[in-house]
Amino acid sequence: MYRMTSLSRAPWLVRLIPLLLFLGACATGAIREKQLTLPVIDGAAPVGQETCLECHDGMGAGIHSRLAGFEYMGGTQGCEACHGGGSLHVDAADNGQIIKFGELRPEESAAVCAKCHSDGKLMDWTHSEHALSDVACSDCHTIHGGGKTALKQQDPELCYSCHQEQMAKANFPSHHPIKEGKMTCGDCHNPHGDLNTEERTNDLCLNCHSRYQGPFVFGHAPVEDDCTICHDPHGSVANNLLVQNEPFLCLQCHEGHFHILRKGFDPASGAYTPAGTVRSGVTIGAAAVDPARVDAANPHGAEGFQMSFGTKCTTCHDVVHGSDFPSQPLNGGALTR
Repeated sequence: MYRMTSLSRAPWLVRLIPLLLFLGACATGAIREKQLTLPVIDGAAPVGQETCLECHDGMGAGIHSRLAGFEYMGGTQGCEACHGGGSLHVDAADNGQIIKFGELRPEESAAVCAKCHSDGKLMDWTHSEHALSDVACSDCHTIHGGGKTALKQQDPELCYSCHQEQMAKANFPSHHPIKEGKMTCGDCHNPHGDLNTEERTNDLCLNCHSRYQGPFVFGHAPVEDDCTICHDPHGSVANNLLVQNEPFLCLQCHEGHFHILRKGFDPASGAYTPAGTVRSGVTIGAAAVDPARVDAANPHGAEGFQMSFGTKCTTCHDVVHGSDFPSQPLNGGALTR
C-alpha cells in the first residue's frame, strides 16, 4: 500500500523539479534582468515638433529628426516621441513638465529607447552587464547627435573611458590588434548584450582561430571547455595571450612527470658532475650526486633534465590544442608531434 502511494506522488515531484530550479536560480541571481520603467508626464498632450523647434533651434539635425512617419510605428512623432507630450512644458514658467534624459534613471531612459530599439542585437539589453550596472543609453550615445549610432566616441576609446583595466591590457606585449586598428571591442562584445555569439565562448574565438577547432582524436580538456582557462583575450605579459608563462601555466593542472625528476651525469667526462662545477658561468651540481640515483646521461650535468624539461613544456608538447596522431597516447598524451 505504501509503495502504491509513493508511485502515485512521483509525477508531481517530477513536475515540481523545473519550478524549484527556476526559483533557485532567481534566488541566487543566476537569472537577472533589469526592469525598465517608462517615464510619463501626466496630463501632457502632443503639440508637434514645430512648436518645439521655436525654442530649441538646431535640435532638428540629428538622426532622430530625420525619421519617416512609418518608422514611429503609429506612436507620437517628432521630439515628443522621446520627451513626452509638450503641452504642459510650453505653458510652464520653469521649463519643467517634460522628460529630460539627464534627470532620468538608467532604467527609465532605456525604457524610452526600447520603444523603438528592441530587435536584433538590442533585444538582450535588459539582461546585459551594462544594464545591470546602471549604464544608461545616453552614457554612450548622443540623443541628438548625427550618424547611425550617434556614439559620443568611437570604439575602442568609448569603451576605455570605463574599462581602464582592459585598456591597460591592450598595451601588454601580447594583445589582440586593437591599438593597431585591425579590430575593435565590438568584434567580440555586443555592448547591448553579451558576447557576439549565440553559442559557447570558444565558438567566438574559433571565428578567427579556426585551425584550433578540431575535432581532434586526442583532445585537451581545457581547450574543449573554455579558451579563457589558458588565455586572457584582453592582453597578457606572457606570450600568445597566455595567463601565465610556461611551465607555471601547465603545472596548474599537470604535475612534473618523470623527465623533470631524473638526474644525469656528464658523458663528456664519463663521470658524475661533482658539486660546485662551473660551466658557462653557472654553478651546477650544488650538492654531491649519489651515483646510485643517476640513471641517464645529460651533457648539462646532474640538473640537466630539470633545465631541459622544466623551462617550456611546448618544446615537446607543441600541439596543446589537440592532435590526431595515433601513436601518441603513450608519448605525451597525444599532444606531441
